[in-house]
This record gives sequence, structure tokens and C-alpha cells, in this order.
Amino acid sequence: MENTKVQSEGGLNVTLTIRLLMHGKEVGSIIGKKGETVKKMREESGARINISEGNCPERIVTITGPTDTIFKAFAMIAYKFEEDIINSMSNSPVTSKPPVTLRLVVPASQCGSLIGKGGSKIKEMRESTGAQVQVAGDMLPNSTERAVTISGTPEAIIQCVKQICVVMLESPPKGATIPYRPKPASTPVIFSGGQAYTIQGQYAIPHPDFQQLTKLHQLAMQQTPFTPLGQTTPAFPGTYPQRLDASPPASTHELTIPNDLIGCIIGRQGTKINEIRQMSGAQIKIANAMEGSSERQITITGTPANISLAQYLINARFRDVAAMWNDPSSMTTS
Repeated sequence: MENTKVQSEGGLNVTLTIRLLMHGKEVGSIIGKKGETVKKMREESGARINISEGNCPERIVTITGPTDTIFKAFAMIAYKFEEDIINSMSNSPVTSKPPVTLRLVVPASQCGSLIGKGGSKIKEMRESTGAQVQVAGDMLPNSTERAVTISGTPEAIIQCVKQICVVMLESPPKGATIPYRPKPASTPVIFSGGQAYTIQGQYAIPHPDFQQLTKLHQLAMQQTPFTPLGQTTPAFPGTYPQRLDASPPASTHELTIPNDLIGCIIGRQGTKINEIRQMSGAQIKIANAMEGSSERQITITGTPANISLAQYLINARFRDVAAMWNDPSSMTTS
């Protein structure tokens, strides 16, 4: 939570940033049809409300503004969630109304102050507001933040958020905070009988890009063991001259790769192929696409160790790309 002090007509006011963690369904409710609900919340509260991008099961909703605007935005979100609960109950036999639940994302360095000595502060918040407050014991993945869950009536939640803000202003975060970023939903891909399938519910259905995935899988399986540079292998005994300034004899190896997969070997502006050239020490030439051919020829020239390492790196590249298809969150610019 960041804060800066700004002068307003009513004296000293404080600008805060609060982060909320929401499920996709909750985010849909906040956005509303054609974004109308979130637009109304922004206008009526005066707070900036931003929703993280991405096809993720969880999203981060960031609320920024002077404290009074933040409390208005929180009130509108809490009442909207209560409305959703009431609507869902109209078609359900459940008679007792479940509480509204919000999850804040808080730097771990501030959680001690929220809990208080021996849990005194969190106990005081629960008793004075009537809300249930829980601080997660573990940090959220790949971050230094924890989830703080608040449940209760909208009124209790608003009072509780006010108290949390006061504590956090009095105890700013210590050190650098690594913010939590939800991972995109990844669908596992399985290979069977030369085809790629995704699992949906209880069924395996052909992956929409199964042809490319299958090719990647097959190419990745063609692994070549490699010898680190500078080591001679027993496979070539006595062929290297023993002079220190001499190089082992060069040889050539050819590969064919489907046209539609050549891009993942070349990389953006040739970055990947140049990387493979530098790491392996081999010369690598990619032939131009031949008319009517669905494959491209790759010629690798160098010592047997250079060629072996270049082949290994090309296969490793196919495995990386296949893994990216399986888990889009691992994608980097390639």
C-alpha cells in the first residue's frame, strides 16, 4: 500500500492504493454489462479503479485515491457483492445469508502490525467492527504479499477496512515489495497416439493447435546427447591433431524442420538462432523456403561436439515452446 499526503479543503487528506484479489466471477460483477457498473463506481466514489488484464482465474483490482473516495468505492463493491448473494439465494433453498467476503493483498512486512502483539490488534478489529478478519500464514506465490480476508455485512467490512488503512498508514511497508501477479489459467496438454489433447472436465478433446503441438512434441523427443565444448569423446579417438593451436576437423549435419515451426528456432529478429550459434560455436544456416515444400533445411557445420550441442539446443528450444503451449504463463518474448 503506497501513500502520499495531499492538502484538501478539509485539511490533511491521504492518498492510498489498496489492492484486492478477486475471482473472475466477482470481477465480472464489478465490471457489469459493457463496463457500466465499474464506470458508475468510478464516477460516484471519485476513486481510480483498475482491473488487471488477462485470462486468469484471479484478478487484481487496484483502488487509488484519497481515503474518503476509497471507502466509498469499498462500500459500493461490498453492497454489490451482497446484492449478488441475495440474487443467488432466490433460486436456492438456503435460508441463512452468507457473509460478503473481500480479500485484500497486503505487503507481508505490514501484516505483523495488523495482527498486533499476541494477536491483540486483529482481535480488537474483529470485536469493534463485527467482521471476521484473517491474515494468511503464507505469502502469495512469487511475491512478498499476503492475502487478508474480511467477511461480514457490508457495514462491518467498511469499518474494518477503515481500521486496516489506519494501521497501514502508521506502519508503512519495510523494504521492497514484490507484488502478487495472478497466473493465467493453463490447460494441461497430453499426447496420445500422435495427437495432442486438452482435458476439459472428464473428456479429452483434440487441442485446436494439436498439429503444431504434436510436431513440437515429436521434435523435442528427438534428443541428441551432447558433449560440452573442449572435451573430446571416445567416439572420435585419435582424430584430433595434438597441437594446441589446431581445431578438430569440421563436419556437417543437416536437419529438416516444418515451415510453420521455423519461427520458434529463429526467434524475434533472429535472437534465438544467434543465441544457439554463440552457445554451440557451430555455423547454422537455414535454407530459404522452397516453393511447394512444407519443410526447411537447416545445415549445421562445426566439430562433432559443436554440432551435437547445436542439435541439443534446437531440441531444447522445441521443448520450451511446447511447455509454453502447456502453460502460457511461462511465455516470454521469443
